[in-house]
Amino acid sequence: MSYNRNTEYLNDRRIIYRTIPKDKATKVYDWGLYYENGTYQCYDLFRSKAKINTYKSLKWHLLVLWYLNPELNPDKFKQLSYVITTKENGFTTFNISDNALEKILHDVYMSDLEEPPTNRLRKIIFNPMCGLTPKEKLKIVGELSGKVKKVQQDDLYQSMLDVNDMGIRITISNLAKLFKCSSRTIHRNMGEELKREKELLNKEIEKI
Repeated sequence: MSYNRNTEYLNDRRIIYRTIPKDKATKVYDWGLYYENGTYQCYDLFRSKAKINTYKSLKWHLLVLWYLNPELNPDKFKQLSYVITTKENGFTTFNISDNALEKILHDVYMSDLEEPPTNRLRKIIFNPMCGLTPKEKLKIVGELSGKVKKVQQDDLYQSMLDVNDMGIRITISNLAKLFKCSSRTIHRNMGEELKREKELLNKEIEKI
């Protein structure tokens, strides 16, 4: 059974789960921001259709929420964590025992909030209310990705994340179109690690 995310709980309590990077954007568009060298400062939870499907991902999401909402005391944060981990609320694909959640919360509480949680490098950030369709977003990603003179693994990975965030299955064919190159070029530059990541990202989409 598929459940819609209960983001109303977060919004009603003014829980921060999205941030705008403090890094200066290379270019500002009506639809969002572009960072030529990327930024690690974009925390944008629950933007894509993919749900939390592993303990590792759950711990990272809770860590980011703890980092972005320092005013929350442990009791309120624990209540928030129960909302996130209740499968019917649409954030996760699995149920978690109380003991397992307590262990994750202990690790989160012991984390150093002076250090931002690890994050993916982002180059293209769409405004949540930009109103663009996935096809229109994909066209923009293609225009910016197509400016790359030589296809490299970092650029490939970034485009894979952009495609995944839009809820679109990643294929060699659509990556080739984005970079305006042949499928052979994508195969040659992808490498085994990115191929595995491609499969993992696509599995997230399949579980929606």
